[in-house]
Amino acid sequence: MATSSSSSASSSRVAIPKWDYDVFLSFRGEDTRAGFVSHLHSALCRSGVRVYIDEELPRGERISLSLEHAIESSRIAIIVFSPNFAASAWCLQELTKILEMKYSKGQLVRPVFFHVDPSDVRKQTGVIAEIMERHDKVYGGDGDGLERVKKWRDALRDAANLSGWHSSNG
Repeated sequence: MATSSSSSASSSRVAIPKWDYDVFLSFRGEDTRAGFVSHLHSALCRSGVRVYIDEELPRGERISLSLEHAIESSRIAIIVFSPNFAASAWCLQELTKILEMKYSKGQLVRPVFFHVDPSDVRKQTGVIAEIMERHDKVYGGDGDGLERVKKWRDALRDAANLSGWHSSNG
């Protein structure tokens, strides 16, 4: 009888999410991987933080599913906005998923603005405006494409309004 009461007690407990990672790092590799992101990753790891960085993808696995799972199973997401971040549809899809997790599961999200002005990301001016205009042309041929670019624009705006860090000098 003790077994059944303890199992019913455990089934009534609130499920605590199990995080596979403390931090998910989102970044545009060509802009930041060899410098800023590698230093940030090393510093976090030295501090005992479990960090997901895309180099950890198992060989032969579908990248999109692996990244989705990594985002979903990370307690915090750090988005490193750089001049070419928005040029990558992959980065923008990742950003959209991160914000979905923020709003649906309370994931903590912190932006880092690396050699890009937060207001350019928020207002989509400067280089970000040029990049998003290219996305409009490439994806604007159908309703699904227009909706995708609108989600990306909204995600950029939302993320740029979050409290984060601005680094123009490295």
